[in-house]
Amino acid sequence: MTVNQSIVKSQDSSCPHDKRVSCGNCRLNTICLPISLHIDDIDKLNNIVQRGKPLQRGDYLYRANDPFDSVYAIRSGAVKAMTLSDNGEEQVTGFYLPGEVVGMDGIADNRYTNSVIALETASVCEIPFNRMEELSLQIPNLQRHFFQLMSREITQDQQIITLLSKSSAEERIAALLLSISSRNSRRQLSATAFRLPMSRTDIGNYLGLTIETVSRIFTRLQKQEVIHVDKKEVAITNMEQLRNIANGDTDC
Repeated sequence: MTVNQSIVKSQDSSCPHDKRVSCGNCRLNTICLPISLHIDDIDKLNNIVQRGKPLQRGDYLYRANDPFDSVYAIRSGAVKAMTLSDNGEEQVTGFYLPGEVVGMDGIADNRYTNSVIALETASVCEIPFNRMEELSLQIPNLQRHFFQLMSREITQDQQIITLLSKSSAEERIAALLLSISSRNSRRQLSATAFRLPMSRTDIGNYLGLTIETVSRIFTRLQKQEVIHVDKKEVAITNMEQLRNIANGDTDC
């Protein structure tokens, strides 16, 4: 079942621990919203945002080819975007963390090109695109900020291409860890200690590696004292060396 089928279109329908969350008091609003947005404009935006029940692991936010009607800001938890290859195999195309927006792939053709699935319990804010367009005409800063989000999405797509072009598995995994570190830092969280919400299988799928290779590289990086791994918890213990590895400079 997709969120478009199950979401309750009422702000009071959120789960108990999220009932008082609004755009004005959300801890992620400096990422999702323009910094200079006036309090009255935040209230206008809050009035169009729809908050439904949290997604559980494996739930679809939307599926590829569903009609496009909204973009979604991840409020908590994490999701993955995936598509199906010609032979029906799943291909992970991205991971999205709190404060990041999914659904912009549907703007061009009015249909989502990817499916988005919860990696764990996740809460999202649904923003109907037609209502946001109308509001953007009244609030130029909002329109500009949305363009910035689109630009960030394009940049991330370019980074994926660069990531997959890296010659070694070690470089790819190091680059992914640095990406998550940077995104954590943007949320004012620790850049050196974080939890990976995705499985080793998903990491391998995303990076074009087998799960055995992913596990082997994590073990090797830990032996080299570049990272410390405890199940899904990762601590970067040598950031400089991790950057060197991601850049293919292993002689340092």
